[in-house]
Amino acid sequence: MNNDNKTQEKKVRVGILGAAGYTGGELIRLLLNHPNAEIVFANSESNAGNKICEVHEGLTGETEMEFTSAMPWDEVDVVYFCFGHGKSQQFLQEHPIPERVRIIDLAQDFRIKGNHDYIYGLPETHRDATIGARHVANPGCFATCIQLALLPAVKAGIISGDIHVNGITGSTGAGQKPGATTHYSWRNDNISVYKTFKHQHLLEINQTIQELQPGYEGRVLFIPQRGCFARGIFVTAYAKSDVTLEEAQQIYADYYREASFTHFVTKSPDMKQVVNTNKAIVYVEKHEDQLLMISCIDNLLKGAVGQAVQNMNIMFGLDEKSGLKLKASAF
Repeated sequence: MNNDNKTQEKKVRVGILGAAGYTGGELIRLLLNHPNAEIVFANSESNAGNKICEVHEGLTGETEMEFTSAMPWDEVDVVYFCFGHGKSQQFLQEHPIPERVRIIDLAQDFRIKGNHDYIYGLPETHRDATIGARHVANPGCFATCIQLALLPAVKAGIISGDIHVNGITGSTGAGQKPGATTHYSWRNDNISVYKTFKHQHLLEINQTIQELQPGYEGRVLFIPQRGCFARGIFVTAYAKSDVTLEEAQQIYADYYREASFTHFVTKSPDMKQVVNTNKAIVYVEKHEDQLLMISCIDNLLKGAVGQAVQNMNIMFGLDEKSGLKLKASAF
């Protein structure tokens, strides 16, 4: 054998369910350019036989693959669930998947601890548990952004009382299915609140807070907003804190020092720094006895499929950044 010839690394074989929606299209875009992954099938019952690039037109020239109704489990190592919320459990009841096939679920069905073995896949808190995991529940988009703003402060115990959160998200966060609040004529030049104080992602946010600081008594008071842009999330949060700004900055810098995609900065960020990337940018300010915490992400990437690919990389022992070296759409 010629020692100069390197053995080609075996690729992770991937199946995608619910591949015709926004998350499915973004996932295909990432995996087509992932050096360690191979898409075996992209399942969509309603689009079976159609070319992927005819539905996800941004992939024109990138692939000639077609959607399929088939699900050849024996040909894949991992499958992504890109379903709407509530459909993953039903699918598993109707379609048993071999134990050797790993699952990354992008819906909310398994994010809350219960009678299942799914790991909550927020790498900044559960990376070690994700290594070698069989099943991973990918966090929600708002949940990811809000938690990344809060994690260091909660872990270090430097905030107390109620946590006030305001978050604004792009229209892609509502999914591809049309609705009254997704029409261009309604969404453009408009802003509105929804699910005030009762957003479904609060369950997983509070779950993580209790893991990091058992007995934390404050509430997370969250006001979600719909923005008049396509993608991205920008979160501001504040809570009572007795530490100095310098102490808070050090706590945040230390917490995220080894994080692959979450970056603590000392200049107030803008959302365009993260759009089209798997990055999260986090920043803090101190105003009298209040600590202001700011974070921003791309809701379809770090808030969805980018984080899902990051979790796949961790699960299979790949470079965590593999397939995710993306440039921000800053202009």
